[in-house]
Amino acid sequence: MIPISDTAPRTRVPFVNWLIIAVNVAIFIFQLSVPNPQLFVNEYGFVPATLSPADPGTWIQVFTSFWLHGGLLHIASNMWFLHIFGDNIEDQFGHLSYLAFYIVAGIAAGVIQYLVNATSVIPMIGASGAVAGVLGAYFVFFRDHEIRSLLFTPFGFFTTVKISSVFFIGYWFILQLFSGIGSLQDVVADRGGVAYFAHIGGFVFGLVLGKQFQAIKYRPEGTELES
Repeated sequence: MIPISDTAPRTRVPFVNWLIIAVNVAIFIFQLSVPNPQLFVNEYGFVPATLSPADPGTWIQVFTSFWLHGGLLHIASNMWFLHIFGDNIEDQFGHLSYLAFYIVAGIAAGVIQYLVNATSVIPMIGASGAVAGVLGAYFVFFRDHEIRSLLFTPFGFFTTVKISSVFFIGYWFILQLFSGIGSLQDVVADRGGVAYFAHIGGFVFGLVLGKQFQAIKYRPEGTELES
C-alpha cells in the first residue's frame, strides 16, 4: 500500500515540513556529489559502537544520521510519507514544536536501535525513525480519518482505495514489529540491513508524546494533569 493523500484537514501552511523535506533532498544530492560517498556515510552516519552516552560529542552522529539516505528509493519513500503525514502533525503541534518533535523522534529512534545492538559497527542512516515518530503521532490525532492508497492486486494491476488510518498505520507498525523480530539474527551477527527497531522506537515515541500533547491541548479548562 502506497499512501496518496489523506482526509485529515489542516489550517496551517506546513512550511517546516516542507523545509525538512528540502533539507533532506539537498543533503542527499550533496551526498551523491562527494568524492567518496561511503566515507561520508561512515563519518556522519550513526555507528552504535562509537556512542558513549556520557560523552556529548559522540551524540552528534545520532543527529546527523537521520539526514542521510542510502539511495533514491530510501529517500523517496521517507519524504513521501513525511509529505503525506507530517503536515497534519505540524498543524497540531505548531511549527517550532513540530521541528523539535521531529528531531527528538529521530534521536529516540537511534537510541532504541543502539539499545538493541550497542556493539554494531555498521553506520545507520535514514529519516525512517523520525518519520515513524510522525506516524505514531498521526495515529493518535487522526484515528477517524482515511488514507487514500495505491493498492496492487494479485493480477498485476493497481487501484486506489480509501483505508482507515488505524488500519493503514497499524498494519505498517505490525509489519515493522514482525520484520524486526525476524531480523534479530542479523542484528546479533551485525550483518546490516533495515534498522527495524529504529522504526519501532520512533513510532512508540511519537505515540506516547502525541498522547501527552493531546491530553494537554484538549483537556477541559481549569483541570490539572496527574502523573
